[in-house]
Amino acid sequence: MRICEIIFSPTGGTKKAADMLSQGLSDEILTVDLTNSQTDFKQIPLAPEDTAVIAVPSYGGRVPAPARDRILKLKGNHAKAVLLCVYGNRAYDDTLAELSDLAEQSEFRVVAAVAAVAEHSIARRYAAGRPDAKDQETLRNFAQQIRKKLVMGSSQPLSLPGNRPYRKSGGASLIPKITKACTQCGLCREKCPVQAISARNTGIVNPRKCISCMRCVSVCPRSARKVSAAKLLAVNLALQSACSRRKECELFL
Repeated sequence: MRICEIIFSPTGGTKKAADMLSQGLSDEILTVDLTNSQTDFKQIPLAPEDTAVIAVPSYGGRVPAPARDRILKLKGNHAKAVLLCVYGNRAYDDTLAELSDLAEQSEFRVVAAVAAVAEHSIARRYAAGRPDAKDQETLRNFAQQIRKKLVMGSSQPLSLPGNRPYRKSGGASLIPKITKACTQCGLCREKCPVQAISARNTGIVNPRKCISCMRCVSVCPRSARKVSAAKLLAVNLALQSACSRRKECELFL
């Protein structure tokens, strides 16, 4: 069985969880990177006998806008889909419901869904180090249950949490700034999923494009991009009540 891993993972947490799940399903894995804005997603080769693991982080309880747009460009060709929503230990709200709707619009057959926890991409003290060894064991167990359903060919419909209409998407409010350590190497501009960083000066970011994904922070070899300490403190305080208790992975079959 070939797994097509379709992933939007700006800071790596979603990919880590997706790999744990996918490797429990098959040894044959093709990866499609939804953060690469240069890819022609209409040309991704999917066949009816494939199984796709479609993995996205939850941004404010929704599928990130660029991931949504790129999933809709895919031609699922009635391949089976396992959905994976990864969140920073607060909540994933309507993300799985929206992701299911997107997959079906792109002609995938949704057979299972998973919600998993990864280190928060902004307030990194929350869910630090996750997905961890316990998560890996849980996700591998989920993979066995999903594989059993795939082999049996069950078409039982899923009941997923979430609301329709979805909650309103929030705007970008945390744009990392360059520090004196920046050498203008351009890696952040190259890796930005939405091409929000100026080609002439990496210190200039288009606020209408930026989705606060923190990709530029995570890829910088000199740690030369930072969110302001005051804003970071405010985020940490706002999340403290909701994120302090460990939440566990969930499976929907």
